[in-house]
Amino acid sequence: MVRLPGRPDTRPPRSFGHPRASLGARQPDGSGANGSRPGVLRSAVSGRSVAGQVFVLQVVIVLLLVVSAVVAQVLQVRHDSDLEAQNRSLAVAVTFANAPGTVAALRAPDPTAVLQPRAEAARKASGVDFIVVMNTDGIRYTHPKPDRIGKKFVGTIGPALAGGTVVEHINGTIGPLVQVVVPVKDSAGKVVGLVSSGITTAHVGGAADQQLPLLLAAAAAALALATAGTALVSRRLLRQTRGLGPYEMTRMYEHHDAVLHAVREGVLIVGGNGRLLLANDEAQRLLDLPPDAERRHVLDLGLDEETAGLLSSGRVATDEVHLVKDRLLAINQRPTDLRGGPPGSVTTLRDSTELRALSGRAEVARERLNMLYDAGVGIGTSLDVTRTAEELAELAVPRFADYATVDLFDAVLGGEEPKPGTALRRTASTGVRKDAPLYPVGKRIRFVATSPQARSLTTGQSVVESRLREAAGWRAQDLERTEQVVGYGIHSLLTVPLRAGSLVLGVANFWRADKPQPFDGEDLALAEELVARAAVSIDNARRYTREHSMAVTLQRSLLPRSLPEQGALEIAYRYLPAQLGVGGDWFDVLPLSGARVALVVGDVVGHGLHAAATMGRLRTAVHNFSSLDLPPDELLGLLDELVGRIDQDETPADGAAAITGATCLYAVYDPVSRRCTLARAGHPPPALVRPDGSVEFPDLPAGPPLGLGGLPFETADLELEEGSRLVLYTDGLVEDRDRDIDVGLDLLRDALRRTPGASPEETCRTVLDRLPARPSDDVALIVARTRVLGADRVAEWQVPSDPAAVSEMRASVTRQLTDWGLEELTFTAELILSELVTNAIRYGRGPIGVRLLLDRTLICEVSDSSTTSPHLRYAASTDEGGRGLFLVAQLAERWGTRYTPHGKIIWAEQPLP
Repeated sequence: MVRLPGRPDTRPPRSFGHPRASLGARQPDGSGANGSRPGVLRSAVSGRSVAGQVFVLQVVIVLLLVVSAVVAQVLQVRHDSDLEAQNRSLAVAVTFANAPGTVAALRAPDPTAVLQPRAEAARKASGVDFIVVMNTDGIRYTHPKPDRIGKKFVGTIGPALAGGTVVEHINGTIGPLVQVVVPVKDSAGKVVGLVSSGITTAHVGGAADQQLPLLLAAAAAALALATAGTALVSRRLLRQTRGLGPYEMTRMYEHHDAVLHAVREGVLIVGGNGRLLLANDEAQRLLDLPPDAERRHVLDLGLDEETAGLLSSGRVATDEVHLVKDRLLAINQRPTDLRGGPPGSVTTLRDSTELRALSGRAEVARERLNMLYDAGVGIGTSLDVTRTAEELAELAVPRFADYATVDLFDAVLGGEEPKPGTALRRTASTGVRKDAPLYPVGKRIRFVATSPQARSLTTGQSVVESRLREAAGWRAQDLERTEQVVGYGIHSLLTVPLRAGSLVLGVANFWRADKPQPFDGEDLALAEELVARAAVSIDNARRYTREHSMAVTLQRSLLPRSLPEQGALEIAYRYLPAQLGVGGDWFDVLPLSGARVALVVGDVVGHGLHAAATMGRLRTAVHNFSSLDLPPDELLGLLDELVGRIDQDETPADGAAAITGATCLYAVYDPVSRRCTLARAGHPPPALVRPDGSVEFPDLPAGPPLGLGGLPFETADLELEEGSRLVLYTDGLVEDRDRDIDVGLDLLRDALRRTPGASPEETCRTVLDRLPARPSDDVALIVARTRVLGADRVAEWQVPSDPAAVSEMRASVTRQLTDWGLEELTFTAELILSELVTNAIRYGRGPIGVRLLLDRTLICEVSDSSTTSPHLRYAASTDEGGRGLFLVAQLAERWGTRYTPHGKIIWAEQPLP
């Protein structure tokens, strides 16, 4: 029981809720609490009180000790007896084996007659139970029981035959025993027999059995003496504990411990005379009391006058704030004699200084959690490496650092894996002021080996430089600039590597100037957490940049890099990739025969590498089909079949289509007739800007998207004045998530109206100025202003179906070329036209026409109403004909055949001199 200091011994303590009013109350059996009557012993033995339980426990322990001692003594005696038996048996066997005459007796004709009397005499003299002599086969020559002679020895003899000694416990012919077997050797050391000696277990344990009564008597005496001593101790303990049971004492201890230690407040108990009776650990710490404070007067404890006066007065106080040394304490005090208790007071102390400090630390922790939350939602909002680095720097300033910079390897900015050992580029820089003398954004930096950044990149660990003025390794980077940084007031640096798995992408640097505290361990942990989250986002952006660059490279390689030379149209174009990745928008300009030009624009639905690859396949197919000089509707029909085959060949196992949709618009413009023939497959209609500035969207048959099949495509013919602008585009120009296509068409119409007489280049610029910098879908735009091939550059003749008319046609061509100043081409032109006209007269049907066009080249065309196409072949040396088209192919730069609704046209082009 714990008795409070200063409490009189004659006054019983409170019962703490126990049913008995006082621990000193008389017991039901009439005995007093002081244990002066015989009932004390009965109470102790009963086991209900702590003293009784201690008595029983001590008696049990003493009993166990006594029993253990007896058992140990018996076992020891038995062990010693067994060891003595082994030693005696060994000594007897060795002595008998080495006795004079033993070897000779073993070699005698009747060893038993010689050895049996000797063995029995030695057995009786030595006190062993048997001495057995046997040959090397284990056949006995001697035995205490004669009927056992001549029989096999019971035991192990192998080691003895090898010259060793055997000691074993067995169940022999005379009962359980300990026996020893030793070899009998002759003068040459050869084993000629064996001797065994032993003592039975009954004789071995005899000594122990004789000592057992004495041991039991000693144990009983020790138990009685210990029980008497335990009873005396229990009686003393019963008086000290006032007869309390374990549960009652546990409750007392729990209450006492709860008051003194379970609360985070100082507790003082001061007696009526002003002396300190009790002070718990918290009170000792808060008041910085001396070790011997208890029993001393509170005025002598070295406290300030106001606090000491309050403690000695015993008056009631509620949350009075006192400054005790460097602590601000809230003091509550109550007297203890309000309900009949002893005079004095109980005082509690609460440290409000630490509460404020804890509140401040909690606020710091909350702010850091908010920063981590903001990092989770504010870093990595875009798949852009630079922007992600800027988000990290912006988050850290000014909440964590006064300045923040991010340095990345150049390869990371390009989407590639970083290359250690190369220079870094300052990607982001943010600060509370703009004039800090740090490296600017875009600066390529190669850090020296001693700098914190280089060490961080090499080891992958963060580096803290608490005092930059004393950091020689950092100052070695650039003596002039680092001097400016220190002079500016930046005093502390924290460098954290941007790690994504095994890759180190760069470093993030945090600087402090206005905040006086240098970076510490908690700041390091927070910075590493922030940078770790940013590094994942930067690595994701890097990977996206790489994949996007690959897709853009593929797409750019599939789009036309430059426009072909042609004279029919003045063309400008634009291509804007989508914000979320490459798409399948494409366009092309294809020169055709007869100075005509084909314009094509298409769109493969979707984004990514598959859309770009499909776009390349469609563009290649349009190139091939256009070389056949097919009308627009037939070309779209062939393209529709191709897309259907692609869908069929590349349909995945789950049945989803490989191409989710494709549209196309194909237009052919003839500068001679000023006629434009168009056909579209699910594509938005073109815009036509007339020379007077009016804008219209021609009503073209829509046609289904490519790949659906089943419906034919239709064409429409437009006659365009010279200077008209034909605008072809993809749906990304006029359609968006936030508006309908009709709204987009109206916006396009308004933009085109504002460009009367503008060039195609100016028109493209005006149209795209109204679009966002990064549209949500790809945009392909072609603006073509029409030109006309005048009548002075076109010559036509009708040729009769008579071979004699060929010579007159040659003369007409000669005169026309002379008028154009192309006398140098006369011979080849006459030869080409002679062969083509002759073939038309011989194999075709009338009417036959000849046309010369002077464009970038001299174009010769021969038409007839037959649909049979000539074929180039190589004539044998013995053939009389078949060389006409071969000559035409050799003399012309290009030649070919195109079909018309009324027949065909065979054409050939010659370069101008």
